[in-house]
Amino acid sequence: MTQVFKALSDPTRRRVLQLLRNGPMSAGELCAHFDVSKPTMSAHFAVLREADLVHAEKAGKSVLYHLKLSVLEEALLGFAHSFGLGAEAPAARKEIQR
Repeated sequence: MTQVFKALSDPTRRRVLQLLRNGPMSAGELCAHFDVSKPTMSAHFAVLREADLVHAEKAGKSVLYHLKLSVLEEALLGFAHSFGLGAEAPAARKEIQR
């Protein structure tokens, strides 16, 4: 979970994930959305891969990135549950309010 939140801590990486919600994109297509160098974007992609938030697939000379939404959901749900939030939380809150 630590690697996921490290990856999510950067606005550029969050934007990459948002772009990938619409489907796989090549590294070049993703880089076109940012005003940073390709080596900087490559470092961002590496952090996202290390956190297992994206899957990289070679397609000829390009690399296609795919969002791994299940990993993101699992990390966020795990974080919410650590604070007592989640599916059981509304009932628990009702008990506290009574």
